[in-house]
Amino acid sequence: MTRGDGSFVSSCVKQDDTKEPSPCVLVVLLMKDKINNIANVVVPLAFVSFLLVIWEYTVRWRSIPDWILPGPLQIARTFAENAPMLTKHAQTTLTECLAGFAIAIAFSFVIAFLMDELPLVKKAIYPLVIASQTIPIVSVAPLFIIWFGYGILPKIIVVVLVCFFPIAISLLGGLAAVDKDYLELFRSMQATRLNIFRMVKLPLALPSFFSGLKISAAYSVMGAVIGEWLGAKQGLGGLGAYMTLAQRSFQVDRVFAAILAVTVCSAALFALVCLIEKITIPWNRLS
Repeated sequence: MTRGDGSFVSSCVKQDDTKEPSPCVLVVLLMKDKINNIANVVVPLAFVSFLLVIWEYTVRWRSIPDWILPGPLQIARTFAENAPMLTKHAQTTLTECLAGFAIAIAFSFVIAFLMDELPLVKKAIYPLVIASQTIPIVSVAPLFIIWFGYGILPKIIVVVLVCFFPIAISLLGGLAAVDKDYLELFRSMQATRLNIFRMVKLPLALPSFFSGLKISAAYSVMGAVIGEWLGAKQGLGGLGAYMTLAQRSFQVDRVFAAILAVTVCSAALFALVCLIEKITIPWNRLS
């Protein structure tokens, strides 16, 4: 090939007499997609690595004590040394997180369905749903501890409150955005409300539903940790309780190790929701 890459691409694109793209155009498009996929992985990793190097260099250059700000290498060593203990605490946090997440999904599903089907219910409940997000979780979580004790229930309630709003609002928006022509078509065929919801509204609203689900998945672990911060009974402490004890002992490296564990749990739950989305609505990727 004697011409440059630009001439090669131009010769491939010039296909005025055919409707289908030539093989060389397909090759160029596939190479472009592959480069973009690689860049989507390499660029964030390179940027994060750069920030970590700057962090480690600053800590060593300024001789900052570990009890004020440990470096990434010290945090990694602490995380590896305390991995069994962090895993045990993470199991408690994930139990609270998954229980609250499941309850929030069921509750959001029912509320969104009622608000979509019954306008009067929407007028009555929607302002309360919005108002529930104006109240700081930190201010009401101590009340849950007073009412329900130091067990797992207050943490689950906090997770439900954190996860409920994004799921319910996203699902409600998806149900409201369904094309009216589809609804009229099914109504003309004497379909019941339940059949319309099951066969038309719900499938078309699933992309919006999973969008809210992914947001809540990232927030759910944080909600469980907030609940643990405010009160954890001995033997039931999760990552939040571990973090609180490490903070009071000025073991900042352990605090960062717990933060890393929370991040890993949140990312894992987010990835799980993304996987379920790909399995449940594969047509959404094609669109």
